[in-house]
Amino acid sequence: MALSEGTTDPDATPARATAATDRRGGVRYRRAALMGVPALLAASALVVLTAQGALAAQFAISGMPFVVSADSLEGTGFGQFGALDNMPEGSPNAGDTGGQVLVIVTAIREAKLTNLCQSVELGGTYLHITAGDKGTPVKASGLTTDSTDITGKIADFDNIEIGGDASTFEKPPVKGPLGSFGQQADTVRLNDLRQTNYATTAVRFTLPDLHMNFSSEGC
Repeated sequence: MALSEGTTDPDATPARATAATDRRGGVRYRRAALMGVPALLAASALVVLTAQGALAAQFAISGMPFVVSADSLEGTGFGQFGALDNMPEGSPNAGDTGGQVLVIVTAIREAKLTNLCQSVELGGTYLHITAGDKGTPVKASGLTTDSTDITGKIADFDNIEIGGDASTFEKPPVKGPLGSFGQQADTVRLNDLRQTNYATTAVRFTLPDLHMNFSSEGC
């Protein structure tokens, strides 16, 4: 006797019904797993590229500047170029900037900083962070800072190249946009460093003797 569409076979055994259900469940599971593969591969590729210095980590900035100072900075694999940082749409910190800040990107493959201080103003008080002030320097790998102002008493560079296209750089951990003016050097040394920053990223950041507190004064 032929069964109409959608009719259950009365002779089907529980085992056969269970097997069919398992097959359908397995198909659904495999489909869900396959749908997740592209996203997983894309995320893995981003992590690998960032670690290799082929791609700078990007995120929406808060738009609140913070100050970083250090008695000295020593680095290998130095590069600098210009870029635009972006705030989330509707950010209360955008002001008349349109949500964008023109920054100087400083990229250093390996860096050491002594007596590091970082502070950000939060409504009349400062979130204050210090590290590397007791004989062991702060260490950073794949360090990038996005700054609007940089000062130092002495800046010393080895084998510096000025005016190159930042997309062709090989010394720093990240490259700049195609056609952007930049400079790179084998090493950099700065004394009495002071930066006004909007973002900092690093593959690894080690801060010995870390101290974080609220203070009435910034760095």
